[in-house]
Amino acid sequence: MSVFYLTASDRDEGDNALISYNILRDAVYANSVTSFLSINSETGDISALKSFDFETLKTFQFQVVATDSGTPSLSSNVTVNVFILDQNDNAPVILYPVSSNGSAEGVEEIPRNVNAGHLVTKVRAYDADIGYNGWLLFSLQDVTDHSLFGLDRYTGQIRTLRSFTETDEAEHKLVILVKDNGNVSLSATATVLVKVVEPKEAFAASDVKSATKDEEENNVTFYLMITLGSVSTLFLISIIVLIAMQCSKTTDYTSKYLQETNYDGTLCHSIQYRSGDKRYMLVGPRMSIGSTIVPGSHANTLVLPDRRGTSGEVRL
Repeated sequence: MSVFYLTASDRDEGDNALISYNILRDAVYANSVTSFLSINSETGDISALKSFDFETLKTFQFQVVATDSGTPSLSSNVTVNVFILDQNDNAPVILYPVSSNGSAEGVEEIPRNVNAGHLVTKVRAYDADIGYNGWLLFSLQDVTDHSLFGLDRYTGQIRTLRSFTETDEAEHKLVILVKDNGNVSLSATATVLVKVVEPKEAFAASDVKSATKDEEENNVTFYLMITLGSVSTLFLISIIVLIAMQCSKTTDYTSKYLQETNYDGTLCHSIQYRSGDKRYMLVGPRMSIGSTIVPGSHANTLVLPDRRGTSGEVRL
């Protein structure tokens, strides 16, 4: 398959103007897509040895070298950028219903007393194409009774259109067509067999399904409880350790800065008394109850001048 072609010109004449083309291949490109490309050394026509898929590879580049036949030979190179265009090359794949033999076929049981709008089942499918080519539409290709079942063309949900009557058949076959939106549309089909049963039979079948589902949910709940219990235990241990460390720091701080027993927070006190024409003031640490002042002691004595102008002295 031809991808691209290159042309080069040389102003020389004769053999010096003969040009050959080669794709540059080295250690960097050894395992790349260039190994699937070939080039005609005379015409520069580039061909792909395999097809490329847009979903796995959207763009790549490589280099081409043009060399003349002169002595010494001269060459020039160019980088070629390749952009892969998307094509609708993937058909839709039915995910549900799927039976054991691989065909898209399933069986659904519903009670006879359901009302209109009851969800019978949902056909699930996907398309490996990207964008518009991967959009899917659902349609009823064949159904035993068009008045009983309806299909949502965008979601693939099958619902009842009316209630069942005694004259309705007990089994219905629905063939669903799934198509993509490519220019050349690709499609797949799924078959759903709907069995209408009496309510008791339907409840018995639903009980079996519910028991299996409940068992799975119980296992999940058990593991979640173990995980939450472990996390809670670690959290509580962390809180206890932090509280213990905080209490230890508070005790150390209190014991380090504990005040003396007889100190009530006042830095100093003063006592004034008069002797003759002089007035004295004793300044010193505040004493607690029970402390005594020794008469005649002049320690920490502040002598103030009398208001009448008599000078005094200060002794500490």
